[in-house]
Amino acid sequence: MDDERLYQVALTRVPHVGCVIAKALIEKFKSATDVFKASAADLELVEGVGTGIARSLSRFRDFRACEKILNDVEQYKLSMIFLNDEAYPKKLLDCYDPPTLLFYKGNISLNAPKKVAVIGTRSHSEYGRQVTEKLIRDLRDKDITIVSGMAYGIDGLAHRNAIKYDIPTIGVLAHGLNTIYPSEHTSMAREMLRGKGALVTEFIVGTKPDRHNFPIRNRIVAGICDAIVVVETGLKGGSMITASIAASYNHPVFVFPGRTTDNKNAGCNMMLRRNTATIILDADNLLEELQWELPKDPNRKNNQLSFFGELNTAEATIVNLLGIHGQLAIDELYLRSGLNSGAAASAILNLEIRNIIKSLPGKQYRMV
Repeated sequence: MDDERLYQVALTRVPHVGCVIAKALIEKFKSATDVFKASAADLELVEGVGTGIARSLSRFRDFRACEKILNDVEQYKLSMIFLNDEAYPKKLLDCYDPPTLLFYKGNISLNAPKKVAVIGTRSHSEYGRQVTEKLIRDLRDKDITIVSGMAYGIDGLAHRNAIKYDIPTIGVLAHGLNTIYPSEHTSMAREMLRGKGALVTEFIVGTKPDRHNFPIRNRIVAGICDAIVVVETGLKGGSMITASIAASYNHPVFVFPGRTTDNKNAGCNMMLRRNTATIILDADNLLEELQWELPKDPNRKNNQLSFFGELNTAEATIVNLLGIHGQLAIDELYLRSGLNSGAAASAILNLEIRNIIKSLPGKQYRMV
């Protein structure tokens, strides 16, 4: 048995070593094997690792349980993807709490360049059904992968319509890959795996779809995608949790508006009122907001600078960055620009006032 794979599983089983600390350990030691071979003194140098966690790592001996997990992976013909594997979703690595291990089944990449989560209530209306089907249909032939949570309602509609229109789709599960929940979606899951689809989870084989697993699952949906689209949701529920997590990751959230008298639309309408999401009416709006319809022009940044007239050095730097990347969070703008926070903030404000750049939910910015 591959020792590194064994230690990778072990890292997820050590008491008090969660995703955040596991990420910090791998950034420091580069491999799970080296984490377990490190001295307590070296372990304690890692941020968040105190004496107790260092002791838990040094004293861990339950490798038999880890071997069983690896045997289950083989039995169910799963792929196991660790934090520093090439196949690990790069978007998740940008999150502060990425899953240490993912279990995967399918034939499409988790690193597809354009991924959109389409989510919503489990008890959708006819309006929700129509909006979801039209959105997915209009996204065909756009090289976009549809992600959702395999649940009843909007999730299931998103996956089914992706299959119908031959669009790659990824289902994120809140349980082990030995089963499908809800069971009514078993045949849909098989269709996904036969075509352009994949199933992914951080839960080991045998894990049941317990209630507390769903918010954990939702952070993968929020983190793995470039954007989240909420079709229809009430004020409470998984979609609101996923949207909130996405915003914390600085991933844009888009919603369809609904009738003010319909509770099924209350969550979307509230996000619009609070300016925590951007309104869209169709697929074209989404593509425009994400700037996925613009041609790749390497000279675009230079054209922009001449078009906008006189810019100071800080403003030109911000415009250059957004011209190259399309959309960036404010933290990314600060980091990539090399400007101090005061100069960057002043440049961003001036560019907003001049209607050169636009502020989006989640502290994101793009060119107007």
